[in-house]
Amino acid sequence: MTNRSVLLRCRNILPEAAKKGMAVDSKLERLQREVAAASTMSADEMDSHPPGKWCAAEVLEHLYLTYTGTIKGFERLLAAERPMVKPANWKQRAGFFLVVGFRHMPSGREAPSTTRPRGLPREKVIAEIAQKIADMDTAIRRCEEKHGANVKLLDHPILGALTGEQWRKFHLVHGRHHLKQIWRLRRDPAG
Repeated sequence: MTNRSVLLRCRNILPEAAKKGMAVDSKLERLQREVAAASTMSADEMDSHPPGKWCAAEVLEHLYLTYTGTIKGFERLLAAERPMVKPANWKQRAGFFLVVGFRHMPSGREAPSTTRPRGLPREKVIAEIAQKIADMDTAIRRCEEKHGANVKLLDHPILGALTGEQWRKFHLVHGRHHLKQIWRLRRDPAG
């Protein structure tokens, strides 16, 4: 697929997203554009991968599952009287500074079981992922309105308690980390 056809496909995906009221934070809007570009791969490109590694479709499903998990967490928070956070331990603090502070996602960490690909249809993931990013931003924004924008709102399973803005930054860093994997797979499917 040429760069021109990728751009044309992105132009078709994102206006549809905008029609559905998907105005989002600028970080997450960038993430939507980048995910849309990665979603333009052919079926063969989506399914190719080196042994023991995820294919591009599975990487997108992993991202999709992280967005739906974050939405569920923030929906529970909306129903709660106050934020659901615990004090961070030293490992969480170190991870927080690395990922959110320095915008670096280390490689090689195993994904939490709830975010591992489980075989969702590729078409469903591609069709819904931009909307899930927008829904996630809406859930975060609603919690910020209820509990405060600078308040630690919800625990991340690895990084500890994060504010809404920190959740957005985490998802941008995490998404870009995996999108790099997708682009590498596109260049060299065998790894």
